[in-house]
Amino acid sequence: MAFWNKNVPNSSSSSSSKCFPILGLLSLILLHPTTTTTTTSFANAIRVVAIQKPTYNDIPSFREAPAFRNGNSCSSRNIDKIQIVMPVDANYIRGTMAAVLSILQHSTCPENTSFHFLSIHLEAEIISLINSTFPYLSYKIYHFHPNRVRGKISKSIRQALDQPLNYARIYLSDILPKDVHRVIYLDSDIIVVDDIAKLWGVDLGDKVLAAPEYCHANFTNYFTDTFWSDVNLAKTFEGRHPCYFNTGVMVMDLDEWRKGGYAQKIEEWMLIQKQRRIYQLGSLPPVLLVFAGNIKAVDHRWNQHGLGGDNLEGKCRGLHPGPISLLHWSGKGKPWLRLDARKPCTIDYLWAPYDLYRSSRIALEE
Repeated sequence: MAFWNKNVPNSSSSSSSKCFPILGLLSLILLHPTTTTTTTSFANAIRVVAIQKPTYNDIPSFREAPAFRNGNSCSSRNIDKIQIVMPVDANYIRGTMAAVLSILQHSTCPENTSFHFLSIHLEAEIISLINSTFPYLSYKIYHFHPNRVRGKISKSIRQALDQPLNYARIYLSDILPKDVHRVIYLDSDIIVVDDIAKLWGVDLGDKVLAAPEYCHANFTNYFTDTFWSDVNLAKTFEGRHPCYFNTGVMVMDLDEWRKGGYAQKIEEWMLIQKQRRIYQLGSLPPVLLVFAGNIKAVDHRWNQHGLGGDNLEGKCRGLHPGPISLLHWSGKGKPWLRLDARKPCTIDYLWAPYDLYRSSRIALEE
């Protein structure tokens, strides 16, 4: 059940949108990729002041975002609304606010975008924060109770991956209202630099889920020797050509997810994991076990993932070749933490222009 629902009617007032220098920054990264902390003159022109990590006892404040308005060609029908689901909590709210800003800024029809936020803690301060940062945003907040996954989560290689909220995406068909038939699920550590309507328009065909596939990745690495050495378990992928995909960016048909009982199927693999230890990473592998090789493939431009480095050290990484529509700091390193620690990667400066955190004091200087 939704804890908070804020829907703002469309307005015909002119846009007060503000342009952020993403294209120039993107050019910098593409022309000068690096795998170490940046030492460019551009980086030296950016001052970063360390801040305290936010908690629910010390909710951060954000600058109010510009108001982004629909163009004349945009539809006003509810059926044309783009439904986006994102998690929100104290540790990642800075990322969530930046992600929302990026989506709105690059949307042709920003007022046709509705957000659904998932939270473990339904704090009034968080609601107030969203309202003050995005006064015109259409959104709802839903409570995800950690009891839903109590006793089902196995310890992984990184503690952050074991948090109950990471598993909420599995239960969207139960959490969201039945009249929400299709959604885009996005992690909080992303930035969108293209019109999200393009991703929304993906034709799922007869598939339940769409995401960029990475068939060049060594798929066997996502499961343990215990899994592959068990003949019955290894038969799981028979008749499929399984490829890795990242669950931080997905288009999901919730009606078909519900009909197929996919939450229960994923839970079954989570229970096997508790008994046999068949994988090392949190909520990703059980989704791969159910869907890998049976999804609608999306252009790689919609998930430039791994920008946070690996799950152990979070070392700097450069961009993958090719066009970019979405940047994803999956991995241990998060841009706001690295910027605050004054140890940013070059790629983190693509995230910085969307940072609305009032105390960050990140300034671009000539």
